[in-house]
Amino acid sequence: MNFALWIPLAVPVTLAVLSLTGGARPPGRLGPVASSAAVLLSGLLLVGAVLAGDIPSLGGGLLRADALSAYMLTVVGAVGLVSTWGGLGHAAAAPGRFAGSYDALISVFLAAMSLAVLADNIGLMWAAVEATTITTAFLVGHHRTRSSLEAAWKYVILGSVGVAIALLGIVLIYAASRGTGEPTLSWLVLSRTDLPLDPALIRAGGALAVLGFATKAGLAPMHSWLPDAHSQAPAPVSGLMSGVLLAVALYAILRIQTITDAVIGPDFLRVMLSIGGLLSLFVAATLLIRQRDFKRMLAYSSIEHMGMMAVGAAIGPAALPAVLLYMLGHGLTKATLFVISGRILEVEGSPRIDDVRALLVRRPGLAVPWLIAMAALVGFPPFSIFFSEVGIIVAGFGAGMGVVVGIALVLLLVIFAALTRLTVAMTVGAPTVGAPTGTAPGSVRAAPDRSAHGPRLPLILALGTTAVVAFIAEPVGTLLARAAAVLGGAQ
Repeated sequence: MNFALWIPLAVPVTLAVLSLTGGARPPGRLGPVASSAAVLLSGLLLVGAVLAGDIPSLGGGLLRADALSAYMLTVVGAVGLVSTWGGLGHAAAAPGRFAGSYDALISVFLAAMSLAVLADNIGLMWAAVEATTITTAFLVGHHRTRSSLEAAWKYVILGSVGVAIALLGIVLIYAASRGTGEPTLSWLVLSRTDLPLDPALIRAGGALAVLGFATKAGLAPMHSWLPDAHSQAPAPVSGLMSGVLLAVALYAILRIQTITDAVIGPDFLRVMLSIGGLLSLFVAATLLIRQRDFKRMLAYSSIEHMGMMAVGAAIGPAALPAVLLYMLGHGLTKATLFVISGRILEVEGSPRIDDVRALLVRRPGLAVPWLIAMAALVGFPPFSIFFSEVGIIVAGFGAGMGVVVGIALVLLLVIFAALTRLTVAMTVGAPTVGAPTGTAPGSVRAAPDRSAHGPRLPLILALGTTAVVAFIAEPVGTLLARAAAVLGGAQ
């Protein structure tokens, strides 16, 4: 099964080259879809291998797929497939002569995220995360408007600062390993409890690495790039960034946390992650109350959910299965919502919530999946985000962190009210009487527009998966338990 480690790296890179050369470009701009499918297939193959007791590896262990890596690779592939397949209907996604570079950048982006979750070397993981910064910077500025270019530069500057801080932390962790006589950056070796690592260097290196990766994860106060980048990028790119880029950055934090917990105990990073998580929830709650742009609304929701995942990571082993399930549910839901938001933007011509009214009457083909996905996002059962948040809250009270999860619960209620109000404003009500006929914002149509304005199947599969995945004890429950055990959940 070792060959499956090559698939998510070789196939997207090959398709990226074909997209750039143009001579053998996959027809119909299917290159990103094929790349996502390859990553998903590889993830499923590796999940089957690890559940059977195998641990595939390559390059002397440089690439390695344990239960956590295989699960994360599956999340990357699934969210990527929803974003790219659902994004095929977006005419604005890859205009004219930039189509080849757009497709190539998405394929490279998928390969970089795959490398990040498969690398058994925190230095290589860092390099892969940095590669995602380079590719997504061009994707954020793809429309070449003043706002998109400004968002891309802001993302590059803040993202580069974050990864530079993370690199300094990784260097310090490497320096701590020199005292063992065998310097290494293998997280598998560094997380061993019997390794005599320098606690002071691990404390400093772990703090810097977590702070740096927290910038990429969109955690406050290093979050300011996220709303601009997600609102200006093409909708499929926004889905990828929100659905998996943030999750991969949190994955890196979890790997670093495993190392620091083994050396200095869990209390140090527990405080950092708790503060970052609660601050992210507070920022999202305050800015969602008066939000006026529906793509920025989704971006601030991403900050909220990453904050809740950070609280779960702070709680520790009891909450880790819920955090991992959260990554999948949030990724699929947010990819769906960004895809639909792109379709709404195309037909309505404005990202302003005030300009998008009565969608349920005028455009039920877009309003119905939007409402279902928003119900999943705010945490209605049976969708998996509900069970993830309940799992984190219950684990928090059980771990003696009642104050932290209590504050988080209050902020979640504020965010729930804000998102519900904004969603109702966009979808419920009667069209404006006397508005001009056509497709302009607030227009009255002779008949409701029941078209989905793009493929329906990826959205149905994504929402269906989030509705049932929490109820599948085997193999999903087993996989989550083993993935949490990799991080110390069963040790």
